[in-house]
Amino acid sequence: MVTPLSRRAALALPLAASLPLLAPRAARAEPWRPSQQVRIVVPAAAGGTTDIMGRLLAAHLQTRWGLPAVAENRTGAGGIIGTQEVVRSKPDGLTLLSGNIGPQAIAYSLFRNLPYRPEDLLPVSNLIRGPNVLVIHPSIPAQTVPEFVAWLRANNGKASYGSPGVGQSPHLSAVWFLQLIGVEATHIPYRGAAPAMTELLAGNIQFMLDNLTTAIQQIRAGQVRALAVTSADRNPQLPELPSLRETMPELASYEVNTWFGMFLPAGAPAEVLDAYNAEIRAMVAQPEMQRRFAQMGGIPAADTPARFAAFVRAEIEKWGGVIRKEGLQLDVG
Repeated sequence: MVTPLSRRAALALPLAASLPLLAPRAARAEPWRPSQQVRIVVPAAAGGTTDIMGRLLAAHLQTRWGLPAVAENRTGAGGIIGTQEVVRSKPDGLTLLSGNIGPQAIAYSLFRNLPYRPEDLLPVSNLIRGPNVLVIHPSIPAQTVPEFVAWLRANNGKASYGSPGVGQSPHLSAVWFLQLIGVEATHIPYRGAAPAMTELLAGNIQFMLDNLTTAIQQIRAGQVRALAVTSADRNPQLPELPSLRETMPELASYEVNTWFGMFLPAGAPAEVLDAYNAEIRAMVAQPEMQRRFAQMGGIPAADTPARFAAFVRAEIEKWGGVIRKEGLQLDVG
């Protein structure tokens, strides 16, 4: 026997019937998209890996979203000036930071009066990682790391080396290298990796530990002489180059990897974070992008926001230990 519906149940039927139609529509909600131009702040000079990553992502976003996306260089203070500009910007998804190991990990322990803290930035995703590489001017009579170390020891205190800025990974990579071999040399900081490489090519400095992603073009062209990479293992793009740690007993503990990733100002909504993370991972997954990274000597490293945030925290702690052990401490000018 069929039980008659109550008046209340009958009135509820139209609403109940509509629910299955409403749920899929909610599940298919469009992801966040910006309503106007996106700006990626690059806290380094044009030509370096931080700059390259910013411009690659800007081009990708412009193609995907159909809105202008630009990379703007804000150099100075080893990446601090550009980072501070992003920290001060509105967390509306229209401003990103193309960050790296220097201002986003090393700087927190290196500088006494850093004008921002880790919690002021929201990690979005890593993009690429890779070693630094020891490169020297071709006029130096050394073909191997031991020969170069012998030359440095014979010219103790006379040689000079460049970096993209105080506290950047190439700077501290050289500091650690010199400490392990017991040699002094003069550090000359520049406003980015490209100006430092220009000075090395001109012979105004004798060596540098540059990001392999930045220096590989000059290495392949024979403009500088590469002696070793800073990672624990050799790099597949230049397999003939040894790792520094395998060249001399004094360098057995030496290992440095650098990285480049994107950050938002703290307070950016979850949907904005997710949208950028999805686009970064889509860009890095493209075969042509992976070939580009390989040509640069780097390894694709896109990841979830949570895993990238954990990685950044670990890097901050690692470099904090190194800096405290060496007694390095600077003031932001």
